[in-house]
Amino acid sequence: MPKTPLDYLSPAVRALRPYRAGRGVAEVAAERGLAGGDVVKLASNENPLGAGELALAALREMRAADVSRYPLSGGGELTRELARRLGVGEERIILGNGSNDILVLAGQLTLAPGVAAAFSRHAFLLYSLIAAGFGAEAAVAPAGTDFGHDLESLAAAARGKNVRAVFVANPNNPTGTWHPPDVVREFLREVPGDVLAVLDEAYCEYLADEGRGSLELLAEFPNLLITRTFSKIHGLAGLRAGYGIGDAKIIAALNAIRQPFNISAPARIAALAALGDDAHIARSRKTNEDGMRELRAGLDSLGLRVLPSFANFLCFAINDAAAIYERLLDKGVVARRLDAYGLPDMLRVTVGLPGENEKFLSALAESLSAGEVVTVTARERIGK
Repeated sequence: MPKTPLDYLSPAVRALRPYRAGRGVAEVAAERGLAGGDVVKLASNENPLGAGELALAALREMRAADVSRYPLSGGGELTRELARRLGVGEERIILGNGSNDILVLAGQLTLAPGVAAAFSRHAFLLYSLIAAGFGAEAAVAPAGTDFGHDLESLAAAARGKNVRAVFVANPNNPTGTWHPPDVVREFLREVPGDVLAVLDEAYCEYLADEGRGSLELLAEFPNLLITRTFSKIHGLAGLRAGYGIGDAKIIAALNAIRQPFNISAPARIAALAALGDDAHIARSRKTNEDGMRELRAGLDSLGLRVLPSFANFLCFAINDAAAIYERLLDKGVVARRLDAYGLPDMLRVTVGLPGENEKFLSALAESLSAGEVVTVTARERIGK
């Protein structure tokens, strides 16, 4: 048999499986014989309010040239406004096709065969995909309380041989756990200065004001790169817009390797409008806070153990999680299985609108058989 390009793949790439996104409404409706309006998607941590009116209005007012011409290749008004609002120089900001794009660029900048990336067990799956994709090893630190980051162990992993990058999601996905800036500062002091420390803050806007102080760390740690997105609280997940903030030299290196048109004109236009829509951000945060209380109370009433969350989702332990997930689909509710994260006895649910939250809680209660609540192992593990 003649060889093909696939014969030369590394063992790590051969072992990879595609990232499994949350299932869509139309897909589930067709599969389960349901009307589209009978299905609610609470699997992908999207803003249930959607995009704000300012972003939608900006999209409606787009010019024909915004579609037919290539977009700006970096910089522009969005970068200037981000710099102004964040209090940093424009040279310290990079735009991307969602924050995932920036995370991949960080891997491309630092990782290769013979080196390693450090991250926690039960952290965002993309980190392991990035490491394997660039032929690097994975230095996986054990999880801490509530399956979140044990920053002491993660710092130790970052000090390991040939580690070139460490990834920290804060708040963490899928667990929702979070460390305040002062604790992150102590962690960063234990990370070698030649290791790129990537702080993934996709959900930071859901935190109270005092929780969003990580930008102050940039002055102290030139090896720090912070990534954020417009996909979550801003409701622009379908457009793909994100950004990174870091030392000017690191940003220059990332700009040198990124694709020239890695953020589209519609994404840039909508993101700029969304950035200034303070009313939509406040409304989204309030909807999330109210929905979080509703869901937590409902899960508690079912006797389920729920992890603390500082994001827009809840992670909870339940017996026969795979079967419950399927029963929820039958009832038109799309939640998220976490077996790929090493949490097979847990499910994750995104905070939705009141009616969506009620539908989920009702469907979950109906899906539980008598005595079918939490596995012993999950009950023992949560909180440790």
